[in-house]
Amino acid sequence: MANVQENQETQEAEAPTGQRSGSQGKSDSESQKKAPDPQRKRTIRFVLLALLVVALIVAIPIYAYYSVRENTDDAEVDGHVIPISPRVNGTVLAVLVNDNQLVKAGQPLIKLDPADYQVAVAQAEAQLASAEANTTESTVNVPLTNINTRSQVSTSGTQVDEAQANLAASQQAVNSARARITEANANLAGLQADLVKAQKDLVRYQDLVSKDEISKQDYDAALANQQSAAAKVDAGKADVTSSQHALDQALAQVNVAKARLATAMVQRRQSEETRPRQQEVSAAREKQSEAMVKQAQANLNQAKLNAGYTVIVAPVDGVVSKKSAEPGMQISPGQQIMAIVPLDDIWVTANFKETQLKKMAVGQKVDIEVDTYGSSRKYHGHVDSLAAASGAKFSLLPPENATGNYVKVVQRVPVKILLEPGENRDHKLLPGMSVTPVVLLNSGTNNYN
Repeated sequence: MANVQENQETQEAEAPTGQRSGSQGKSDSESQKKAPDPQRKRTIRFVLLALLVVALIVAIPIYAYYSVRENTDDAEVDGHVIPISPRVNGTVLAVLVNDNQLVKAGQPLIKLDPADYQVAVAQAEAQLASAEANTTESTVNVPLTNINTRSQVSTSGTQVDEAQANLAASQQAVNSARARITEANANLAGLQADLVKAQKDLVRYQDLVSKDEISKQDYDAALANQQSAAAKVDAGKADVTSSQHALDQALAQVNVAKARLATAMVQRRQSEETRPRQQEVSAAREKQSEAMVKQAQANLNQAKLNAGYTVIVAPVDGVVSKKSAEPGMQISPGQQIMAIVPLDDIWVTANFKETQLKKMAVGQKVDIEVDTYGSSRKYHGHVDSLAAASGAKFSLLPPENATGNYVKVVQRVPVKILLEPGENRDHKLLPGMSVTPVVLLNSGTNNYN
């Protein structure tokens, strides 16, 4: 480049003087033509200044408008999808609704075959009746047990008293028998003395009668007297033996009376000890029977509930979706057979960037534009709550933004937006629709400084 400029300067120096003067004149005329007009320059400056002022005038309201608004197109209509599943096993008899049908809470959806559950109800009723009968019997047995145990204690006490009386009587009989023995022995001794005297008299009378000193009649009288005395001695001996037997019997009766008294006392003690236990057992049986009644009643209630579960009803108002049940189909508890979407309870879930949440607060108003209807209709709502974590934090493999990343990724935080009452009265907002919410930061409750 430097060499080219030097060559041009050399050529200009070597050029003829006339040529250079001609060239110089031409250059002066061109420079005069290209000289800027001061008036024009001022006009240009004025236009530029006016354009700048206009731009500022336009930019200020635009900035003021968008500085208090935050929007995102990463948002959708959200709502509850309530799965409908049976609570009992059964065979579908009838399906009473169709897909996309509007239903009311409590409206029957599906009927199952109730035959098995009706049989279970009948069995539970029979068990309840049996348990109630047992309870009645146990209730009656409680006072009867009290009466019987009290009677047993009283009877055993009476038996003890009778045994004691019998023992006293037996002992009195022993004493009487011993007295009779003593008396019989004394009587026998007297009779034996009379016999000895009669025998001696008879010997004397034998000598006298042989000598004819007394009459034969007196001898016969002495002989009779001796024989009578001997008979009386035998009778006295028999009386002593009889009295001894009576004493033995009386002693035996005393032993029997003692044994009966001991038995009666044992029975009285047992009856006194077992009475409270028998009463407790009777009361426990009554409580057990009452518990059986409650159990049978619970079984009956469960059987009736199961029979009632054969009619599946809508838990809420909504629209039927994903119906899969058909007549004759075997279904089991937990098996989803349809779903109900309550369109009266929907909201918007908007995933705002974390950099947009600085001035966002609960209660701020929101304008919502639905992709389906465009700008022809706008819905209104308010910010209900902000999620406790970013959406990525709940993913299967949440990212670690603090470590391991060389590129910082702006996270999105779900914001729940509730519609104002009556906004979806016509049920045109459906879960899953894409929307664009615009949060008015200068409205509602602002918790920022």
